[in-house]
Amino acid sequence: MLMPEIAKLGHVSLVTPNLEKSLWFFHEVLGLEITERSHNTVYLRANGEFEHHSLVLKAGDRAYVDHVGWRVKRPDDVEGFAHLLTKSGTEVKHLPKGHEAGQGDAIRFQMPTGHTFEMYYDVEKPKAPEEIRSVLKNQTYRSWNRGIAPRRIDHVNLWTSQNPGDAHAWLSEHLGFKLREYIRLDNGHVAGGWMSVTPLVHDIAVMAAPHAPTSARFHHVAYWLDNAQDVLRACDILREYGIMPDQGPGKHGVSQALFTYVKDPGSGHRVELFSNGYLIFEPDWEPLEWTEDEFELALCYWGPTEYRPHRDQHPMDETTEA
Repeated sequence: MLMPEIAKLGHVSLVTPNLEKSLWFFHEVLGLEITERSHNTVYLRANGEFEHHSLVLKAGDRAYVDHVGWRVKRPDDVEGFAHLLTKSGTEVKHLPKGHEAGQGDAIRFQMPTGHTFEMYYDVEKPKAPEEIRSVLKNQTYRSWNRGIAPRRIDHVNLWTSQNPGDAHAWLSEHLGFKLREYIRLDNGHVAGGWMSVTPLVHDIAVMAAPHAPTSARFHHVAYWLDNAQDVLRACDILREYGIMPDQGPGKHGVSQALFTYVKDPGSGHRVELFSNGYLIFEPDWEPLEWTEDEFELALCYWGPTEYRPHRDQHPMDETTEA
């Protein structure tokens, strides 16, 4: 019997206290397209995505992350993961087809940090409306149809007041993630690690937030832009809408990616606009270690940002609840 496997990051579900303002930001400014909407929930996707949604916005009384969704490789992998997780002592909740719009049977569970994950295989792939459909068969919506117009979701970055090294080990042992790069402090503790199940440097990162009010925190969801110029263009578009980027533009040492961060004005949830970087194809990749002296180089190779999340509070330490 094949071991169950995760294929990719599927979506992130965010709760916002101001749904209309968040929808304005993600739809008009960021440029995600709406695939379905109910009274208090909106499903969106980027212009190169075929699946029903990569972002869910839900109305709520405060900002927090409802769950992070992962698509598995095979239909049987949903139950495969349910069996293995239950056997290891993780409580698993089964969700029927349609519990989340556009999605088949799924399971939900929590990491030891308290972050909620969802796994599924079956997902609808609705066509874009004809008036905004791309002429390209390998792209869903017209190029630059609105706003910044990212191509796809890229990764999530989670923070925890627990030891992130333990979270990395759990993700590896139970979900099959591979550690790609990490930062080790002088005291031997791991301050953060970047992990993936795809050739990306990270589908997920888990970082230390020792002063966080809860153990499950959300730092950002990243959307992919084609190149560095698109990141700069995104900054221009943000300013045209009266929004100042939260940090950047700059370049990470880890991943070598170009980035800028911006917060949704309706919720405070942070989005990273992300491009370039490198891919990993080696089956015997050895995780790359950065030291405490290299901390700032690892997180910001160049740019206007100074990182000290393991020492003093810094604006980039701000997270929302997960």
